[in-house]
Amino acid sequence: MVLYQAELDHSLLFYMGATVLYGGTIFYRAKKNRVEKAPPFLWGLLLLLTLEVLCFTTLRNSLGLGLFSLACLVFWWYTPAQAMLPVSHKAVLITGTDSGIGHELAKYLDSLGFTVFAGVLNATGPGAKTLKETCSERLSILQLDITSSVQIKEAYLETRRKLQNEELWAVINNAGILGYVADGELLPLSSYKQCMDVNFFGPVEISKVFLPLLRKSKGRIINVSSLAGGIPMPLFAAYGASKAALSMFSGVMRQELSKWGIKVALFHPSGFKTSIGGNPEDWKKEEQTIMESLAPDVKKDYGDDYIHNLRTYLSQMNTICSEDLSPIFTDVLHALLAEQPKGLYAPGKNSYTLLLVFCYFPLWFYDFFMSKIICNPHMPYALRMSERKKQVVN
Repeated sequence: MVLYQAELDHSLLFYMGATVLYGGTIFYRAKKNRVEKAPPFLWGLLLLLTLEVLCFTTLRNSLGLGLFSLACLVFWWYTPAQAMLPVSHKAVLITGTDSGIGHELAKYLDSLGFTVFAGVLNATGPGAKTLKETCSERLSILQLDITSSVQIKEAYLETRRKLQNEELWAVINNAGILGYVADGELLPLSSYKQCMDVNFFGPVEISKVFLPLLRKSKGRIINVSSLAGGIPMPLFAAYGASKAALSMFSGVMRQELSKWGIKVALFHPSGFKTSIGGNPEDWKKEEQTIMESLAPDVKKDYGDDYIHNLRTYLSQMNTICSEDLSPIFTDVLHALLAEQPKGLYAPGKNSYTLLLVFCYFPLWFYDFFMSKIICNPHMPYALRMSERKKQVVN
């Protein structure tokens, strides 16, 4: 009995060691090759674990361990190794490269050897000037206001002329605006329209105009949406709605363009520190616009101090956002060069966590969760008065 127990303990140790060794190797390979945790991969892991249990319970000797090891080797061998395409002779159009993510992305892709067409809102501005000075001759500056059909058409003609023997491999719809962060009731209709024009209609028109070039190359469309475009977030009504529209457009185009060999990838980045939030001077103008557009009763219910304190949240946004843009660059490169890119990328801290909470938890829990993460610490005037009356009565 003692001998049997010792043999059992030794077998268990061997199997535990093999599990750690093989399991770690398999997950490292999967992570390195960016294998999605799709059903085939998960079912394969489940079968491996089932086989391990069977081998341990029926074949505790070296034969069982050898059989399990062979199964792990086969699974490791067939874990898809994500093949990456070469960079050479690949041209990419990026919108919104004056500053922020688009600006840094243009420099990054240029450094890797891509031919970059950098669309800017101001071709004579500081952003365009920096790109000209720091990037190679492969990079071309395009005057491109994505809300202007004329400029989009001119950019298309200029791109086609400069391509010569190359093909346009990808369009990266990066340009976007945040607008003012405030309660949806407070935002004027002009804010909603502006966000839709830049964040939705602009990328739609860019995609439609450049698709003939992408059909020839069987290339890629990468749409930079936002985490606010995938889940509802307080104070982001106009911005979130426009990004949600872009997200849905991307999903539909991914399905429709697959028959042409064109891949469409959607990005839901979390918080990264860029200039999209504007500056105190911009916030002051937006606040004045809101104050002038509000109906008297709405203005009274919220109170001037509540509206003024919205600026506090904007000023705090940059303090909680990440300065490291490398997660975005890594995912963009994968979306550009992987033979089978993912349909959705969510670079950034806690991005997948928030998506999972929204998708798999009750809505009341999600709403409570978000109220603790994103909230204006100040209460509207009418609610403050109501609370005081209750306290007086009690």
